[in-house]
Parts: sequence; structure tokens; C-alpha cells
Amino acid sequence: MRPVRAPIAQPRRSARAATAEGRRIDPTTWTSPRRISPTRTQVVSFLKLLLPAVAVALVALILLWPQLNPLAQGLRLGPVTVGFEDLENLRVVSPRYVGSDSENQPYTITAEQATQASGNSDVTDLVKPKGDIMLKGGDRVALSAQTGTYHKEKRILDLEGNVNLFHDDGYEITTSRAKIDLANGSAAGDDPVIGQGPDVEMRGQGFRVYDRGNRIIVTGQSKLVIHQATTER
Repeated sequence: MRPVRAPIAQPRRSARAATAEGRRIDPTTWTSPRRISPTRTQVVSFLKLLLPAVAVALVALILLWPQLNPLAQGLRLGPVTVGFEDLENLRVVSPRYVGSDSENQPYTITAEQATQASGNSDVTDLVKPKGDIMLKGGDRVALSAQTGTYHKEKRILDLEGNVNLFHDDGYEITTSRAKIDLANGSAAGDDPVIGQGPDVEMRGQGFRVYDRGNRIIVTGQSKLVIHQATTER
């Protein structure tokens, strides 16, 4: 009889190992660990040094710009002080109003300062107002005062304090208060008035100006002195 050989025992493989052996690795899905490029590292380091240097240069340029550019030095704005009254009212420095009367004759009103109660208010308070009315014949009527109130819709200017009206023909009126109607070119006042012209002096308790300065009337107890023109031989 032939001897019977016992089968050689094979090592047992776990189910997990068998599964791993049966799975194939797809080379297209395999990625290697990411490596940082030396060039990229150098760029990042350079930017870290460049950006702060640029910021410092910009700040220095802003501080030195007025000295580098003389024109910019003249445009610098000084400190502005704002009070509670400025927050409630609209205040303008050196205002300028331009309009025309009923005969399309232009007039201009300026002042050192204008204050308006609100944006839609019709009344504007003026400090040291001045006015110029250009007449069609080329003459000019100028007026000035310490304070004034301008009514935009009615085009009326109320003046107070050392009111002065001057016509190019040489006639001048001085009083303490006057109402100027810019629409029809008239003026009136009921306070004592002193006036003079090339050949006349007048005083009165009030005055009226009509036809844009062509007619001047002194009201109340008045005094009129006419100087007779003398001819030189």
C-alpha cells in the first residue's frame, strides 16, 4: 500500500485581505502629496516686504504733497467750527443772488453771510448786504447796509443800519431803514433821511424813490437846498 500524504495547510486569508487583493488601484485617481514651489515661496515673501513699503510711501506722499505742489497748498482747507446754531440753520458765506426786475433789468445782491431758517424758507437774513441794479440806459444804482432781509418770492429787500443808496448821476441817500422793491425798481423809508446830489441837498423824515431812481421824493418835514450853478469867466 502507498502511504497517504496529508494536504499542506494554507494560511487563511481574511475577507478584508481578499477584498483588497481583488481591488485594483486606478492610477488616474491617485494623487501624490502637494509640494510647495520654491518660486511661490519667494513671491509671497517679496509681497510681504513690498506692500508695507508701498503703504509707507503713500502716507509720506500725502503729507509732503502740499510742499511738493505749490498750487495744492493754496487749496488746503482750514479747520471748520460748527455750532448748534449752524446745525439748525442754513448758513452761507459770501452768497450771491442774481435776478431781474419787471423790465428785465438785471440786479445782483451780495453779502458777507446769509442765514436761512430752512431749505424751503422764503426769507434769508443777510449780513452787510450790497446790491447793484443795472439800468437800461447804462446807469447803475448801488445800495448797502449793515443788515438785511431778502424775500425771494416777492423780490423785496429790507435794509437796516446805515442804509446807503447811490445813483450814477451823483445822487445819494442815507437813512437807517429802507425797503427796496427789486421787482419794480422802487424804494421807500420812513426814518430820517439825508440826501445830496450834484446841485442839491435835502433832509426829511422819509423818502420815496420811483422809476428806478429817476424820481426822488422827500416826505414829512423836509428841507431842500438848491445850489445855483456858477459859470466861470
